[in-house]
Amino acid sequence: MSELFLGPDGRTRCRWSGAAPEFLNYHDCEWGFPVTDDTWLFEKLCLESFQSGLSWRTILSKRENFRTAFGGFDFQKVSQFGDSDIKRLLSDKGIVRHRGKIEVVINNAQRACEIAKVEGSLAAFIWRFEPSDENVPPQSRSTSPASEALSKALRKHG
Repeated sequence: MSELFLGPDGRTRCRWSGAAPEFLNYHDCEWGFPVTDDTWLFEKLCLESFQSGLSWRTILSKRENFRTAFGGFDFQKVSQFGDSDIKRLLSDKGIVRHRGKIEVVINNAQRACEIAKVEGSLAAFIWRFEPSDENVPPQSRSTSPASEALSKALRKHG
C-alpha cells in the first residue's frame, strides 16, 4: 500500500489505482472515505458481496447496471424483491448473474430494513463499531477487533 503511482493528471496516488482507468475516480472520491448515507452504504456492501471471487474492476465496470437492476440500492425496495425479480436479475447480462449472491442481497435488504427500524439507520448501526484507536492507520490489517465485532453482529441479524 505504501508504493505510489503518478496519475495522468500528475497527481500522486496509491499504486493500485493505476491498474485500471475506473480506479482513479474510485480512489480519489470513494476509497477510504467514510459513508454515512444508508443507500450508498448498502450499495457498497452489496457490491462487495458480488465482488467475492471476482476482481473489483469487474464490479466497478458493472456498477451502473447493478444500480439500475437493484432499484438504486434502495434497501426498502430491494427487500420486496421476489421470485420474478430473481428471475429478471438472473437474465440481466449487465450484472453478475449468481443466484446465491442475488438472494443474499435481497436477504441483506430485509435485514437492513429491520436494523434501520431499530437503530434509526443502517449507518448508525454500522458506525457503532468504528474503532476508537486513532493510532491504527486505515488498511493496516485485514481484520480488527472492531471488524470482527461488526461481522458477528451482522451475522446475528441474519
